[in-house]
Amino acid sequence: MNSIFFYFVSVYCKLYEFFNRILLFSVFQFQRKNDDEIRPQSVNYHFTRVCNYSCGFCFHTAKTSFMFDLKNAMIGLKMLKQAGMEKINFSGGEPFLPGKGKHLGEMVKYCKQSLKLDSVTIVSNGSMITEGWFKNYGQYLDILAISCDSFDEETNKAIGRGQGTKNHVAQLYKVKKWCSQYNVLFKINTVVNSYNCNENMVEKIKGLNPIRWKVFQCLLIDGENAGPDALRNAEIFYIDNETFERFLKMHEELDCLVPESNVKMQNSYLILDEYMRFLDCRNGSKVPSKSILDIGVENALKFSGFDEAMFKKRGGIYKWSKEAHSLEW
Repeated sequence: MNSIFFYFVSVYCKLYEFFNRILLFSVFQFQRKNDDEIRPQSVNYHFTRVCNYSCGFCFHTAKTSFMFDLKNAMIGLKMLKQAGMEKINFSGGEPFLPGKGKHLGEMVKYCKQSLKLDSVTIVSNGSMITEGWFKNYGQYLDILAISCDSFDEETNKAIGRGQGTKNHVAQLYKVKKWCSQYNVLFKINTVVNSYNCNENMVEKIKGLNPIRWKVFQCLLIDGENAGPDALRNAEIFYIDNETFERFLKMHEELDCLVPESNVKMQNSYLILDEYMRFLDCRNGSKVPSKSILDIGVENALKFSGFDEAMFKKRGGIYKWSKEAHSLEW
């Protein structure tokens, strides 16, 4: 009788151990799956493709004029916040074009005031910005980045960064002044290309004193600025790695310099297009997911091609809020 009892106890213990291992393995697999999931910590929302400039190397061209209304845009932005977004960067096209900046301003205000995002930023060519916009929305904006590829106005015109008689460089200095007045951090973006690769910008950048000077290598994207279906042909602007490195060497004394080669840039940005679709750039073109409004953020992220390791390696996480910088002053 005792032997039968101990036999069943032994079988029970073995079964308990067996099922416990299955449970632990399942928990491990679930945890590992969660660890592999992408969190949209920093998102670049290109909510419009329309632009008033015609930069020859543009890699997000005006293939459509579509733009979500504020109601749908805000639904998507809230979904991103719930999925883990901490920083939103609004871009285009030219983001200040729709409604003369009001559409953008209302999204900026919503993200900072209602969603309470840590960082709200904009990339713009600067041409449409007015002091009135800063008065209405400057308090909700952390960083404004202005694209400037040269301090020679003729070079800017040759690149296509200009409109009519407007002086791009003069507007850059105006925007810098307004950023200082209205407590918005100022940043400059430069695309190094065949037209500006020999220009020494050290003294000009020192004088403007941006918190960051993002320096990109001209990038070719099939269907955007390269290939038979593209609206631009950026091949004449393209530079090799050696030329890009020479430009960086010329400016290495600048502490604000943040270099981004094609290798660093291509897959390390979470790009959301005008339909709120993530764009996968891994194969040299932009392959869209379905809209996050249709399938949710988590499902759309699976098709983003996002290289999170490179995002962190290139310094994608930094002191990106006004509050973080004010603590240093």
